[in-house]
Amino acid sequence: MISIWLFIGISLLVNGALILGAGIKQILYPPANPTVVLFSLHANAWWGGFLFLLGLFYCIHFRPKRTH
Repeated sequence: MISIWLFIGISLLVNGALILGAGIKQILYPPANPTVVLFSLHANAWWGGFLFLLGLFYCIHFRPKRTH
């Protein structure tokens, strides 16, 4: 059986990669006039990285086991 947590891990991994990519793009090419008050903290890069690592952990931990 495949655990539902594997699919949750895949979802976290994909969403984390997208958010992290957007965060890295904003770090490399910052907007001229940021409207976010704490823009310098780069929350999207931190949360994207956290979601990516959490999803990677779930994908490794709940991967299907091979039984022969």
